[in-house]
Amino acid sequence: MDQQGVISIGEAFVDFISIDRTNTQYKQLFGGATVNVAVGTRRLGMPAYYLCKLGTDEISQFVEQEFRKENIDTSFSVHSPSKKICAVYVHINASGERYFHTYVNDTPDEVLTEDELRTGVFEQAKIFYFGSGTLFHEKAKKTTEAALKYAKDFSNMIAFDVNLRLKRWVNEEHCRQTVSSFLKYAHIVKLAEDELNFLTETNSIEAGLEKISKWKIPYLFITMGSKGACAVVNGNKVFVPAPAVNAIDTTGAGDAFMSALLYCFHEKGMPVKLSQIKEYLQFANRIGAAATTEIGSLSANFNKKI
Repeated sequence: MDQQGVISIGEAFVDFISIDRTNTQYKQLFGGATVNVAVGTRRLGMPAYYLCKLGTDEISQFVEQEFRKENIDTSFSVHSPSKKICAVYVHINASGERYFHTYVNDTPDEVLTEDELRTGVFEQAKIFYFGSGTLFHEKAKKTTEAALKYAKDFSNMIAFDVNLRLKRWVNEEHCRQTVSSFLKYAHIVKLAEDELNFLTETNSIEAGLEKISKWKIPYLFITMGSKGACAVVNGNKVFVPAPAVNAIDTTGAGDAFMSALLYCFHEKGMPVKLSQIKEYLQFANRIGAAATTEIGSLSANFNKKI
């Protein structure tokens, strides 16, 4: 069977964005890093599957409705009547700038479990993608480990976007050790420059790349914000500057970059020439930059010309 599509595993979030400085009324938006990538890959034209645990209340119904709008397949997700969707509250300060105010997770132990995974989705899809958001909780980590085994069994390409959120972890060292232990599973790894330095306990990109080389990651991508991004393949480093844009909101830019990378790997396969890697980087940079030109993590215009 010809495998097609990208599996994303994680937690769906609802962002409550304050509409004025009183921070008493909110606009409700669908989100979360793994959701953003699922949406991005689907908008680029690939089948997208999302694996998570959903509830049955109004917020979960809203999330499912948004998944349907984006044509994302959630048939391999499961429902629990006690599950509450995670919420993020974003307020506006006196200067009119948005900032993260509160993270609410009323049911932290209601996560997808390893026995709730079904192999059919891995048999259908070409790429399995995950982030560190399924690793800080022991039960979710075990589910991710089981999913990685299925992905390997069905010859899925495996992609890991580290995407650290340190506030969710018990401490920095637990985060560093756990995340580092998953690098060996992935064909494709994406890190922001500061995440590279955090994991490797270095203070420059050169030192970080030297230290992370021991994991022998086949395709390593490092994003550097407005400076651009680089890839390291077989010890060869390729750098591509970011296109100049009028950046308004950088939320979700890394997720858009990841979606574009997955599109390239899905459609064109694992690159063998440095010129192909450069092409992948240019496309991912362009999609990531476009995501910064509008407010909101899912407002990017995914133009798939490469």
